[in-house]
Amino acid sequence: MPYHAPVAEYQFILDHVVRLEQVTATDRFADATPDVTAAILTEAGRMSQEVLSPLNRSGDQHPARLENGVLRTSPGFDQGYKAIADGGWVSISAHPDHGGMGLPMALATAVNEMMSSACLALQIIPLMTQGQIDALEHHASDALKRTYLPKLVSGEWNGTMNLTEPQAGSDVGALTTRAEPRGDGTYAITGQKIYISWGDNDFTDNVVHLVLARLPDGPPGTKGISLFLVPKFLPDEHGKPGRANDLKVVGVEHKMGLHGSPTCTMQYDGATGWLVGREHDGMRAMFTMMNNARLGVGGQGIGVAEAALQHALAYATDRKQGRTPVEGGTGAIVDHADVRRMLTTMKADIFAARAIALACAVAIDMETATGAPDWSARAAFLTPIAKAFGTDTGIEVANLGVQVHGGMGFVEETGAAQYLRDVRVTAIYEGTNGIQAMDLAARKLMDGGEAAHALIDEIEAQAEAARATLPDLAEPLWQASETLREGLDWMIAQSDLTQRFAGAVPFLRAFARVLGGHYHLAAAMAETAAGQGNGPRTRLARFYLTRLLPEHAGLLAHATAGADDLYALSPDDLAA
Repeated sequence: MPYHAPVAEYQFILDHVVRLEQVTATDRFADATPDVTAAILTEAGRMSQEVLSPLNRSGDQHPARLENGVLRTSPGFDQGYKAIADGGWVSISAHPDHGGMGLPMALATAVNEMMSSACLALQIIPLMTQGQIDALEHHASDALKRTYLPKLVSGEWNGTMNLTEPQAGSDVGALTTRAEPRGDGTYAITGQKIYISWGDNDFTDNVVHLVLARLPDGPPGTKGISLFLVPKFLPDEHGKPGRANDLKVVGVEHKMGLHGSPTCTMQYDGATGWLVGREHDGMRAMFTMMNNARLGVGGQGIGVAEAALQHALAYATDRKQGRTPVEGGTGAIVDHADVRRMLTTMKADIFAARAIALACAVAIDMETATGAPDWSARAAFLTPIAKAFGTDTGIEVANLGVQVHGGMGFVEETGAAQYLRDVRVTAIYEGTNGIQAMDLAARKLMDGGEAAHALIDEIEAQAEAARATLPDLAEPLWQASETLREGLDWMIAQSDLTQRFAGAVPFLRAFARVLGGHYHLAAAMAETAAGQGNGPRTRLARFYLTRLLPEHAGLLAHATAGADDLYALSPDDLAA
């Protein structure tokens, strides 16, 4: 089934739910006028539908492969990438000083999500490049910026992120890759990195790797790590790709999904690199790229969820089976109560996750435009929620999509299974969702819960404002926010982080559930204010607040149960 970009949905959320107008009212983003925003969304949607979407199945069926040391990409991916680069979609939020559009992250988030819906395997390459651009803009020397940013922004070159090593996994501080200074401003990088998305390709002129490595005097752990820029080809005096660097792809992973995206094992054998940022400060620079990518990966989950919903809805509308209770119905399974439940759940959760991601992007834009600490704190707090809930939603919605298809969902020819296979890794990318939750419950509460309480205050204020017109929606949301506040205060009171970590995942999920209700209520309020009372957005909000929001209570009970019962069972008990 062809993908249809939900341009009107993005426009509605930006206009009426997350208030993009506060971003465009700043000097930094004044050029993002309503006309520009509409044109960006429309054109990106067209490109995603017409150019990228047809590549999704072919990428799955004809994977990237390594032949005699040369990376061969899936058929058509070169032209798909050319459309992305030529359209400027790599550089939508990059600074104009280096050739970028300089548009808000909120617009970039919407565009990236559309490309993810159309062909996630290909969208990963511009997402990684965008993160690298962000890191270089913030941390690289002027000389590195002059050489690399124009090429990355144009899409002529692409960027990667090299963190993981075979023996280290998520424990980045255990890395063993070495960086030896050569005395001329360059470093010799030696080591192996695994799981490097788009570590190579056969259609960009150069591949620029950001590599974490340890200098000879680097102390143990993450405090001793530095960040290096290591290109596939060393630029000559004119900034063009010159001789090959001493690095290579030594393997491509055989994965559950995302077959069109080469996940590479990279070997560095004294490769020439340049320091990005300060010595032993690599994690700070890399986190700039990772935080950019975390929001982007959350959007990838939402994008696949949207495609899976469209696919499932088309099947359910066409598939005739059994007797249905809908008067005047067509006899299609879309009229069965349980199928309708699944489809409506998919729709409601996509809206919630999308609104959370766009709200996070707006906070990032306001931080960029104003430098205000409260916007910075909000962006930081929402990032792990946007990443984890967005990717969890992608997996759950794709899984429901298989279920809607019934037995045909388990048959590869229908295409439903690909969405589930492709999206599953997003909960692992850029720090697993468990790591995101622990970050939320620990580092993001180091302010004593100030940023979290500010969000809850806004949720309650909106619920109070909605009591006059939408009391049946306002009251459960207000009550849920109070329960969330109690759970938040319990978390803050725990000095033993293990007690927090035991319930971190349900705590994050509960926060996302309540935030989702907040944004659904905002949509219903906007519809009511426009004289469209009890319209489709209000009806969807009622479904979410009645059927999905109540999950928060059980999640918070789990979140505040502590860790003692987890450790009451030994590994031997679990194996018995």
